[in-house]
Amino acid sequence: MKEQSILRLQVFKWFLTALLVTLIARLFFIQVLTGEDYAQLADENRIREVTTLAVRGLILDQAGRPLVENRTSLVITVDRETINELPDNGNEVLSRLATILKKPEQELRDRITPCGATGSAPPPICWNGSPLQPVPVARDVGYKLALKIMEDSLNFPGVAAEVAAERVYPAPLGVNAAHLLGYIGPISAEELADADQASGYKRTSVVGRAGLEKQYDLVLRGVDGKKLLAVDRSGKVVDEIGETQPIPGNYLITALDADLQQVVERELQRAVNRARENNFVADGGAAIVMDVTNGQVLAMASYPSYEPDIWLNGLSNREYKSLISEANGVPLLHRPTQGLYAPASTFKVVMTAAAEKAGMPLTGLYNCSPEVTISSRVFRNNESRAYGPISLARALEVSCNTVFYRIANDLWEQTGKDTMKTGRDPIDKMARSFGLGKITGIDLPSEYAGRIGGRAWKRENWERNKDVWCERAKSGYPETAKRDPVWAETLRQYAAENCADGFLFRAGDAVNIAIGQGDTVVTPLQMAVAYSAIANDGTLFQPQIAKAIMDVDGNVVQEFAPKVTGKLNTSPRVLSYIRAALTNTAISGTTAWVFPGFPLEQVPIASKTGTGQVFNKQSTSWLATFAPAINPRYVVVMMVSQGGTGSGTGGPSVRRIYEALFGIRGSTINPANAIFPYGKPRTKLPTIDINGSPVPEAEAIGRTKP
Repeated sequence: MKEQSILRLQVFKWFLTALLVTLIARLFFIQVLTGEDYAQLADENRIREVTTLAVRGLILDQAGRPLVENRTSLVITVDRETINELPDNGNEVLSRLATILKKPEQELRDRITPCGATGSAPPPICWNGSPLQPVPVARDVGYKLALKIMEDSLNFPGVAAEVAAERVYPAPLGVNAAHLLGYIGPISAEELADADQASGYKRTSVVGRAGLEKQYDLVLRGVDGKKLLAVDRSGKVVDEIGETQPIPGNYLITALDADLQQVVERELQRAVNRARENNFVADGGAAIVMDVTNGQVLAMASYPSYEPDIWLNGLSNREYKSLISEANGVPLLHRPTQGLYAPASTFKVVMTAAAEKAGMPLTGLYNCSPEVTISSRVFRNNESRAYGPISLARALEVSCNTVFYRIANDLWEQTGKDTMKTGRDPIDKMARSFGLGKITGIDLPSEYAGRIGGRAWKRENWERNKDVWCERAKSGYPETAKRDPVWAETLRQYAAENCADGFLFRAGDAVNIAIGQGDTVVTPLQMAVAYSAIANDGTLFQPQIAKAIMDVDGNVVQEFAPKVTGKLNTSPRVLSYIRAALTNTAISGTTAWVFPGFPLEQVPIASKTGTGQVFNKQSTSWLATFAPAINPRYVVVMMVSQGGTGSGTGGPSVRRIYEALFGIRGSTINPANAIFPYGKPRTKLPTIDINGSPVPEAEAIGRTKP
């Protein structure tokens, strides 16, 4: 017994010794080897960093008029963590807050629910920012209401009021420009994770979400300041350690002119109204004015649009759905850069260049018959009438389809008819030379590239879809057959044909391309760039909205030089030939009726109409122009979806835009009434005063309106 007791004591002794050695070793590791690290962590644990958001830079037009600026606002915020920790998940607080703010309770709940969470509303309604950041639920709150909430903190835990700088859209001269300007919102976790470290983004950052606000976010946002506060164990602030002042964002000077922008927006609306008066749906439209000498975008409008300040107070589900509703025309869609439409007869300039490149003479005569039969199919001259043997120039002027049908068929036969060739045919190559089938590179996010429906695309499309077509050829369309068995069988037969030989580029496909129909679709901006290149003798410029960046003291940080993206694959002789034909279009062609009394001798207008046929819809109205036709300066393109003819819908509106550009009243030209003071866009940058406020030019605000 005695020996067992001694043994137990020995074991207990060695156990205590081992424990003591481990404790000493751990203390040595903590205090000596890693003491500095733990000391730093302890300091960080009692130091809080408070971010002071920098004032966002202004967006100005070329004359110095503010398109986007800032103002102060009282904002009500909700701390999600505090709300969610309440016994009822914050329902009572949100209900009380909804009542005092006169907002639906569900709207507040949607606003503070993180995007991607179960039951969350779609962006931008849901909370897309940091989970640690208070969520703004109401802006521009009255002082008395904010004070009432703050004085009753027991009934409003997690609710706060703070002063914040808010974006405001002053709409000079009534300008909308919502798609161009964009909007801002809190940074998301995904954006923060993907951001470059040099960007300086934090969980509390507010970033551009669309338009110029997004494209030039790093320019506009400035550098946030920070304040370091010492806190005790209870989290109470006991000292201010240091502070870094925020640096305000730079100003973005655009090539846009508010005066011209309001004219373009107004005339696009009038074109839509004109189409509807003639029983067309006119569900959307676009209008663009560019400087053909450098690619600067002077005005750009999209219809339908929305009020740019709709984002300021956050969208409700109902408001967001209205922006993406097809019944409303999808106002959120920016048609100049994202709308895809068959270019119709505006594409005939590409066909003319392709025909000459393939050896067809510009001096020859081509038969403008009422119809032509190709591969046992009859193709009619829908846009024009029969003129007999005419030149290619005259075919452009009167928009004779049958001339271009025959050219396309000849080119198709020269390149192997319906073989499985994967190369690009002459029309495809020339269209790409004109900048079609690829993005223009404009300084706006989310631009669409469109496509050229040639032999190469036909093959690529078949490779992508053949498995689906072959499966549908067997299974059919049972879901469609329930309501329309005849249509379901038609779809099945179509799938069977495509499964077997959907890669073939047939004569009918070539004929469709000839007049900008079929599988070819473009954006209105692409057509503006293409016609700019015709006007300036072959140079493709990257469209550019930004003109310069200036700091708040008026110093120039950066000026944007023109960017050349390509050259037309045709000769100056061919371009001169096309320009002459387009100039005659306004004299004796499809737009002649638009310009009676217009001083065409002093300001000749080059123009091309287009009326695009769309399956199951009304025709797309196109009018592509530039002026003066001799020594061109401006390109103006207008498109109205389901809008009828190009000249009938867009013609009068395009004329009014040119009248504003050149100061024309009737047949008289008065440069004092022109949009730009000296007859061309400004080269001088705006002046910024000592308070950081832009000083608009006197000429820009004193011009007589058309």
